[in-house]
Amino acid sequence: MKNKLLQCLLALLICLPIFSQKFVSVKGKEIIGLDGKPLLIKGTNLGNWLVPEGYMFKFQMASSPRLINELFSELFGPSETKQFWKQYLASYITKGDIHYLHSLGMNSIRVPFNYRLFTDEYYLGGYGIKRGFALMDSVVNWCAAENMTVILDMHAAPGGQTGDNIDDSYAYPFLYENKEDQELLCSIWTIIADHYKTNPTIMGYDLFNEPIAHFLDTTHLNPLLEPLFKKVTAAVRKVDKNHLIFLEGAQWASNFSALGKPFDSKLVYQFHKYWTPTTIEVIQSYIDFRNKYNVPIYCGETGENDDEWVANFRKLLEQNNIGWHFWPYKKMNNTRGIVSFSQPANYELISKYSDTARSNFDEVRKNKPAQLDAAKKAWYQFLENCKYENIIPNKGYIKALGLRAD
Repeated sequence: MKNKLLQCLLALLICLPIFSQKFVSVKGKEIIGLDGKPLLIKGTNLGNWLVPEGYMFKFQMASSPRLINELFSELFGPSETKQFWKQYLASYITKGDIHYLHSLGMNSIRVPFNYRLFTDEYYLGGYGIKRGFALMDSVVNWCAAENMTVILDMHAAPGGQTGDNIDDSYAYPFLYENKEDQELLCSIWTIIADHYKTNPTIMGYDLFNEPIAHFLDTTHLNPLLEPLFKKVTAAVRKVDKNHLIFLEGAQWASNFSALGKPFDSKLVYQFHKYWTPTTIEVIQSYIDFRNKYNVPIYCGETGENDDEWVANFRKLLEQNNIGWHFWPYKKMNNTRGIVSFSQPANYELISKYSDTARSNFDEVRKNKPAQLDAAKKAWYQFLENCKYENIIPNKGYIKALGLRAD
């Protein structure tokens, strides 16, 4: 009898760390931090790292990762482009960047990623789930060392969830109508959730970014959004009941009318706002949604504006108990973000080519820059300039965020 009692006590002690594990949670309208107190999210988005965007490279026509890769391959060849991306992923965001963001006073990070990182599709110089987790684990571990939490944001979902450049799709959100894409989406989130299910640094999972562009048939597509959210959430909950689920409104995460009564006990509803007036009317519908359903809301993306606008909108959010992740952290030759870095000499040779006619092989050959060696030098200098050691803090912008600018 004594032996059986000792065995039971030993088993309880072994399991105790699991049962005492803390995670970010919700209580009514509040997000509750690891310390058990209400958490007002303050942080930024690691935009342009795992999901490169053309406008951050100073390109207009080559606007998505797929098109940027094509552009670089035309100029410098596919093998050298593959090597460039490997260096890029190791340089653009590092441990130094995360430490710096925490030193400013941030408590969390939103990490946009492309679903292809967790498949066998070629993407940014490689492929395979092991590589995807190696990249994601690195930033999660850096944040853990700084006592910061992380939201994993699937910025580009299988088949496309938006129908524009930001989801690296083919100009239509096929995800909502294609069962194979939906199954892949559920499978990837199940794999990710299973990997991080006991990791308290993960705040939660943003199932997919900015659903359904406004210029599409929203009458047809909007009713398909919440059923898909429910399907993916159910897949996550099979392996992970610990972490929050973030749901974005339709039409660039601006329209909550496509969402109904909460269907999970750990949901946070997310909106994005750019270039609007900084008045209560702009966010009132989200506050009304919060009050109606007694759920937390938060602003996952905003910014890309001058310091005065940033200060006013940030204050508006905080006055209404709404946390924020401003977009973006880092951007070349730009003051409308937290930090910038210098544009390399002769970089315009690349950006000019990106916006010329390249619809057939003859145009590609004719429009390549004559100074190709100078263009390549600028390309590789980009990798140096973007490193943490070479960032240029935008102190006015940082101050506008209410953070430590010095």
